[in-house]
Amino acid sequence: MQSQDVAPRPAPDPRPGPAVDVEQAEAALVEHYPRLVRLAYLVLPPSLGRNRRVLTAHALTQRALPRGRMSGDASVLPAQKTAEGRDADPGYAYVRLRVLRTALEAGRPLTFRAWPKRAQLPPLLPQVWGLRLFPRSGGADELALDQRLSALSAPARAAYVLRGLERLADADVRRVLAAAGEEDPADALDEADEIEAKYGLLTSPEFDPCSLQARPPDLMRRRQHMKAALAATAAVAVCGALLGMPGDGWGPDGAAAPSYARNPSAQAALDPGKLTLVPAAAWQSSTRTDFSVWPARGTLTDDRALLRRALAVWARPGESVQVSATPGTPSGAPPGPPQLLYAGEVDQSRVVLLYDGLRIVRYAEAKDGTQGAALDFARVDGATGAEANAVVLGRSDGNVRYLTAPWVRTATVRDLLKVATGASAASDAAGASATRLGRSADGVTEPFASPALQTGECRSWNALELTDRSGTRLTTDLGELTPAHLTSGRPGQPHEASAATWAPLACSLAAVRGQGVRTVNAWQYARQPLPDAGGTANWLCTRADTWRGGGTRVLAQFHAQGQPYGAVAAKAENVAACGAKDSHVLAGVLWKSGTGDWYLLAAGSKDTASIRATGGVDGSTQGNLLAVRAEQGAQAGLKGTLADGRSIGGLR
Repeated sequence: MQSQDVAPRPAPDPRPGPAVDVEQAEAALVEHYPRLVRLAYLVLPPSLGRNRRVLTAHALTQRALPRGRMSGDASVLPAQKTAEGRDADPGYAYVRLRVLRTALEAGRPLTFRAWPKRAQLPPLLPQVWGLRLFPRSGGADELALDQRLSALSAPARAAYVLRGLERLADADVRRVLAAAGEEDPADALDEADEIEAKYGLLTSPEFDPCSLQARPPDLMRRRQHMKAALAATAAVAVCGALLGMPGDGWGPDGAAAPSYARNPSAQAALDPGKLTLVPAAAWQSSTRTDFSVWPARGTLTDDRALLRRALAVWARPGESVQVSATPGTPSGAPPGPPQLLYAGEVDQSRVVLLYDGLRIVRYAEAKDGTQGAALDFARVDGATGAEANAVVLGRSDGNVRYLTAPWVRTATVRDLLKVATGASAASDAAGASATRLGRSADGVTEPFASPALQTGECRSWNALELTDRSGTRLTTDLGELTPAHLTSGRPGQPHEASAATWAPLACSLAAVRGQGVRTVNAWQYARQPLPDAGGTANWLCTRADTWRGGGTRVLAQFHAQGQPYGAVAAKAENVAACGAKDSHVLAGVLWKSGTGDWYLLAAGSKDTASIRATGGVDGSTQGNLLAVRAEQGAQAGLKGTLADGRSIGGLR
């Protein structure tokens, strides 16, 4: 989503206005409820967790009404007499100030010097049982903005939101913050200036606590709690009955187990002393090249307190833990003692990497002791070779660091778009687009710019080349804990790809970020002469396969001679086309020649016997290439026939 500048609106006059009666305040609250709840949600500290943050935002907004018939609040800022809409409504000015004030109070830490205020305590209402509620996920831009806002103080977040959401000028923001009880509004504005003004993102669904998604809580833990409660109730009843019986009361235990028996596997999974530690040289004699032979590395592998915290948070993440998982990845507790891959300091965090045979789990906590932690899950079942070459250790300021496999000899960063605009493949081979990446003795790379959170126009796309004794593998960061493996070749027979192969296709990888992608294969399935002596064009399809199997995405791309980048002609999701089970593909595109004429160009894989276009363009051909004159903006359907008589439809 592109941000847009907005003209500041004048704030209300800071002089006290007339008292607001409860009916006027209620009317303003009901009319502008979604905006007020969004304001509270954005100002509240992200450390609360998304579920509690949503409920608290609603609670603070609903408590914004005056207690008596009149507000009686001398700090209420009256509305502008010359304004229109909500800016002219003193009721809105009143409830907005109340919401802002309580949201700022909720972000202040509890101390022993004063009684906690109501806003600092968990809300009594509303309450939701058996579900976790959170706003719909936005894109990479919204995620980046949320991370930057979380680093600000509550007054600075409020200043940023008043500027962007309420469109107030800086002088008016200072007045509103002062009325809300902040001692240094100017300092809050200066801190808010540290973040780029992407105010248009504040209205996205990512920050809308009124449009929510529902997910279950930890069902296994809830079931265990219910069973424990029932068992405790039954035990109390039995004890009461036995104590009321004549005689000794308690009978012999016989072969009965204790009333509470712990699961040995679950308890072992929380013991840092039982973590699996692979010897440093085990991979050299192993026939396997996967995560199971990674040694434990890092300077904090002996920090039992850190490891215990990481295991405990994995088993029971609290509300202050930010949990993320790639699609299709379970986020439950470990089934037994996991394998330790890394424990050490990365930038401003302490990071622990664990592996349980199915998932890589990354735990991170701040070095300065700030409360809260991050817990990330990613599936890696069956990972081997290039898919087990690297794991993300940390991301900051648009950069990424990796922990590389012990068998990786060199790491290189290559900007694929520089390859695309390079003079020749020879210049690429000479390293015109490549930068050698430094690594520590533990295999931790230097940070480099990641395309995972890249926004706006695609101006660069970094790929990571990792070389071991068997060759060089091309990978790229798509927002997962493990980079996606880039290959090329006919479906079912892919091979390691070169940077030159992926150069014209790099920007299309943005369509599969954050989807749990395992590998992306590029295949040139046709080459077509262009009409009016326009040269030639390559037809390629890229197929992104995921760790979970479903969610596969296929793009057909048209790369004309002389153009640095390919254009996406068609796309589909969860189809067999361009894959090992069905390598057939058919797609078309409208193309303008150098003479100004428009054509419908279509191409199918080599076993396509004929192609027919219907609808806005009528034409057919024998073979796998079609070129028919068309009108600008024409819409056409494509149908192909294979050599064995089967029909295929065009990707759309």
